[in-house]
Amino acid sequence: MEKSKVLVVGGSGYIGRRVVKASLAEGHETYVLQRTEIGLDIDKLQMLLSFKKQGAHLVEASFSDHRSLVDAVKLADVVICAMSGVHFRSHNLLLQLKLVDAIKDAGNVKRFLPSEFGTDPARMKNAMEPGRVSFDEKMTVRKAIEEANIPFTYISANCFAGYFAGNLSQMGTLLPPKDKVLIYGDGNVKVVYMDEDDIATYTIKTIDDPRTLNKTVYLRPPENILTQRELIEMWEKLIQRKLNKSFLSKQELLSSMEGLDYASQVGVSHYYHIYYEGCLTNFEIGDEGVETSELYPEVTYTRMNEYLKLYL
Repeated sequence: MEKSKVLVVGGSGYIGRRVVKASLAEGHETYVLQRTEIGLDIDKLQMLLSFKKQGAHLVEASFSDHRSLVDAVKLADVVICAMSGVHFRSHNLLLQLKLVDAIKDAGNVKRFLPSEFGTDPARMKNAMEPGRVSFDEKMTVRKAIEEANIPFTYISANCFAGYFAGNLSQMGTLLPPKDKVLIYGDGNVKVVYMDEDDIATYTIKTIDDPRTLNKTVYLRPPENILTQRELIEMWEKLIQRKLNKSFLSKQELLSSMEGLDYASQVGVSHYYHIYYEGCLTNFEIGDEGVETSELYPEVTYTRMNEYLKLYL
């Protein structure tokens, strides 16, 4: 079967750059949207040019120019959007509505993967403020996709290891603690941690797979379903010593939101759902979803004990 041509939107971002790399590695003709508003962002431009050296095609377009978006979309069979949805960086999820309009008008796209990659927003209808804004916006985009009858795949990749594993899930840092570690609740809630390169690999695997068409795809490789305690124990084994542990109750976490800026409140509320409610693992995947390690057993995914060795 001929491989689909891929357009990546947000290709210079944290996940997007990995999706571009994975798409090229799998032999897809790969286009990367180069926004005309790039201005003097030399790091972003250099990254885009590096994709060009690797064989990707850069396509100039703007979200303020509908025709340019339509022309870009017409080049590809599959559109993957990886625009940022986190509040401490850029937060552009609803810009995707313009992309949906372009895909609808272009009429050639066989599949659209919107920017999701985290918790399944369809399961977060009762999420607390202000963190629920991320889920609500993703559902707004989903509604537009489905009303336009655009074929889709939604990727639920759970916790990025760079943000949740390397720091042993400590807020406010990306590095593992040296002496003391904070445990949420009793630390026994199951969480799913994913290496970001593996997220991209699995994402590209789905795009020509009929089993993932109009489905939510969950990244839940069994050996990466861990409690926070298990993650900490892995690190302690690597450093060959124990960390001093303190425990944060649910009420203490929620009280800590008072006085924080908006982006931090969003982050804390997400931690609440992940580490106290267990929102990533407290459900069975039904008929509307599939799981990647079952679909693609040939992928050797990164286990967290291996991932943590980077931080030694």
